[in-house]
Amino acid sequence: MASRAIFLVLLVAAAAVASASAQLDEKFYSQTCPSVEAVVRREMVRALSAAPSLAGPLLRMHFHDCFVRGCDGSVLLDTQGNNTAEKDATPNQTLRGFGFVERVKAAVEKACPGTVSCADVLALMARDAVWLSKGPFWAVPLGRRDGRVSIANETNQLPPPTANFTVLTQLFAAKNLDLKDLVVLSAGHTIGTSHCFSFSDRLYNFTGMDNVHDVDPTLEVQYRARLRSKCPSLDDNTTVVEMDPGSFRTFDLGYFKHVAKRRGLFHSDGALLTNSFTRAYVQRHAAGFQEEFFADFAASMVKMGNVDVLTGAQGEIRKKCSVVN
Repeated sequence: MASRAIFLVLLVAAAAVASASAQLDEKFYSQTCPSVEAVVRREMVRALSAAPSLAGPLLRMHFHDCFVRGCDGSVLLDTQGNNTAEKDATPNQTLRGFGFVERVKAAVEKACPGTVSCADVLALMARDAVWLSKGPFWAVPLGRRDGRVSIANETNQLPPPTANFTVLTQLFAAKNLDLKDLVVLSAGHTIGTSHCFSFSDRLYNFTGMDNVHDVDPTLEVQYRARLRSKCPSLDDNTTVVEMDPGSFRTFDLGYFKHVAKRRGLFHSDGALLTNSFTRAYVQRHAAGFQEEFFADFAASMVKMGNVDVLTGAQGEIRKKCSVVN
């Protein structure tokens, strides 16, 4: 009887998730704010024309939003009182673009007051960041509502750059994302930069021996030397390097080419070579098949964008993304 009760609870929970996802609709604002995508794209074109390096951070921000409390805009909320918000947690302290999100939201508010959620604005911005970086375009299902809670400690759900394959698969599976989503979404690292401290333990003190030879043996030798020249010590907290050297502003297959040569920047990138399925995907797309990868990336982004969304009467539509109404 107990097992049957547990089964029913799981069935109800699964149905609730499916119902929430089903309420998202590419044409959700067709009557209430038909210009929303045009408004977002206009602002994105302006911003990326002036600062093309902002594309990677905006894509990363959407990813970080969806992995904590679902895609509900909680990553955008400011710390209030004694509660430290997600954006001030260690994994999010290198995020940037919050001010620009507010600017885009203000433009949307001017066109359609109190109608479009910050979560949807961020999802559209992430899509346009990829597309304007010469990546794929996809229709974004809309209708998310904004959450009212943001807790720094919950960012432990984010896949860290230091994660091995087991940890990565567990964290992705917790969001109903599979191995294909893992390898496909990891390729978002084809645009953007990273601070040295996110990977410098691969260059120095890898096993705790604390000497110049204590390095990650899975990292290709010449690439490791190049990274060491850019990141001279474990204490470097300011230097940034390209995640996809040579084409870090273009959404392309460069990421797979680097990972296949053991030149993935993070532990998590190199970990993709330790599993037969993800390794095969990396090697296939290191050799080509860009249209196939673009279609896969679009599909995984839509899937991730459905994670634990608030819909209907849940949550709210924030007027400003950094504070609840």
